[in-house]
Amino acid sequence: MRLEDPVTIGGLTIPNRLYRAPLLECAGNGEDAVDRLVSELEPAAEAGAGLVCQGATVVRGEGGCAAPGMTRVHDPAFVSRLSRLTDRIHDHGSTIAIQLEHGGLRSMETWHAGYREANPDVQQLAVSRPPWPLRLLDRVGFLSYDPRVMTTEEVYDLAADFGRAAGHAVDAGYDAVHLAGANMGVVQQFLSPFYNRRDDEFGDGVRFLEVVHDEIRAAAGDVPLLTKVPAETAAPPFVRRRLSEADAVDVCRRLAERGFDALVPVVGSVFWDMSIVRGAYPERAWRDDRFRAGYADAFGGRLRAKLVALGNRVESLAYDFDPAWNAGLCAAIRDAVDVPVLAEGGIRDRGQIDSLLGSDCDMVGRARPFYAEPRLPARLLDAGADTRAACRSCNNCTVPQVTGADGVCRTPDVLDAVGRLRKAGAYDREERS
Repeated sequence: MRLEDPVTIGGLTIPNRLYRAPLLECAGNGEDAVDRLVSELEPAAEAGAGLVCQGATVVRGEGGCAAPGMTRVHDPAFVSRLSRLTDRIHDHGSTIAIQLEHGGLRSMETWHAGYREANPDVQQLAVSRPPWPLRLLDRVGFLSYDPRVMTTEEVYDLAADFGRAAGHAVDAGYDAVHLAGANMGVVQQFLSPFYNRRDDEFGDGVRFLEVVHDEIRAAAGDVPLLTKVPAETAAPPFVRRRLSEADAVDVCRRLAERGFDALVPVVGSVFWDMSIVRGAYPERAWRDDRFRAGYADAFGGRLRAKLVALGNRVESLAYDFDPAWNAGLCAAIRDAVDVPVLAEGGIRDRGQIDSLLGSDCDMVGRARPFYAEPRLPARLLDAGADTRAACRSCNNCTVPQVTGADGVCRTPDVLDAVGRLRKAGAYDREERS
């Protein structure tokens, strides 16, 4: 199995096994939203990525955004405009998936102080009453929880919103639907025993994904359907109720039997922390004067922003960069299911890719490296084992996104390296061939 080989997911043939993993594009829903998405996503397709995943897009018109600038796909009129994006991706022989999301308790109406103040009527949605560590953060005033715990009927309504959004996306030319099943969004909140204490049918968290599957099939037909699945093994020791690796394997086995066409296993926590984006403490980003006011607005003042930065520094010690940190979980799940397994997280060089394909996974994705190198596939495809992404996993790209800033590389030595590669023609596929 080689990176350059085609792969089939559902009924979709993807020309190679390299994909751009979902990233936050910060495109919103304004008049320039489609142009911004084209500028973000087309370079990966033009450079040869077999699959391009549009980052988390929210299935409702109000609430549910985990970060500023997320695009909403509840409105069919807006989504129809995205056909220009899908056409551009297809023009390069690539395929495109849309990732559907609702943040639940991770949404801005919970954690973003400025957003809460500006939108006091936006209600938080919860799977169950928030667990005690989150209630403690509420008592000390660091977060603000006043959630509406969804009734059984409201859970069905949310699943139907996922289905409708998928139907709109397929009509606009998207080739696959990818569910944001991790990173502490609402899907993980259903799956996780840390969050889910329900006593109805959805107390079995897989049930929510089963209903979402059925709603998507009813609205979008046999579109290839993928989802992330978390193992919460990186949670702090005091968290006793969590998804183990064995739990994640069982969830994936059930989803494959239900009809999901591919799975993306990821190791993480029950909190929105650096287990998601492992690497260095982003000191440059926290000290950047351009974002100080935005941090204060997001976290409720300069002092609280400094406390978040301190927590970020501590997390960077606990979740230091670990190459291909999801590989072991991917391998365990690949042994248990008969659908493609996709691996992402800390995969930086071609040698790693070659060692993972066929043993741990069937496709390999990159996320943060695309912020530095939008045309990264041109360097990786048909390359030697020593070819490595320029990304240093310093996270200076991610922290400013809480202020609504674009996801771009801001690290000078990485940008210098990318500039030298560009001048050498490393991203010009025709020149390289």
